Amino acid sequence: MLAVVTIGVYGFDAESFLRRLRDADVRLLLDVRQRRGVRGPEYAWANSARLQAALAEAGIAYQHHPELAPTTDLRRIQYDEDDRQGVGKRSRHGLADGYARRYTAEILDKADLTPIVSALPDGGAAALFCVERDPEACHRSLIAGRLVERHGLGVAHLRPR
Repeated sequence: MLAVVTIGVYGFDAESFLRRLRDADVRLLLDVRQRRGVRGPEYAWANSARLQAALAEAGIAYQHHPELAPTTDLRRIQYDEDDRQGVGKRSRHGLADGYARRYTAEILDKADLTPIVSALPDGGAAALFCVERDPEACHRSLIAGRLVERHGLGVAHLRPR
């Protein structure tokens, strides 16, 4: 069975992030962010060019899948719910129901995941990558769920230690 893991930016530094990928035998990182940058110097390592250079040095392939990223309008739905609950993106623990429903209908139901499944490494794992620490607070968990449901893949979630 092909393996997929998910991982976010928050809670990692560059070294611990790459170590976590190596420990999980990740050979392909699938970036599902719309904007491939992270604000603040603490996470500058996760900005696209720096991240891709570090991955290349570590022998991990990289693919960007903007078709799986939530639109700005969808993100606003989540931000409104975050505001209502008084949480920020870095402290969110789950997705708003309205966001999850619309992301599924507008993005995930229209996406063909077969090319992603076909590109998975024969050995090792591929990682769905976004920014949130917890997969339950990120659309990558919805993608992972679809890969389990429709393609029978095994999925694990990597978190900072």
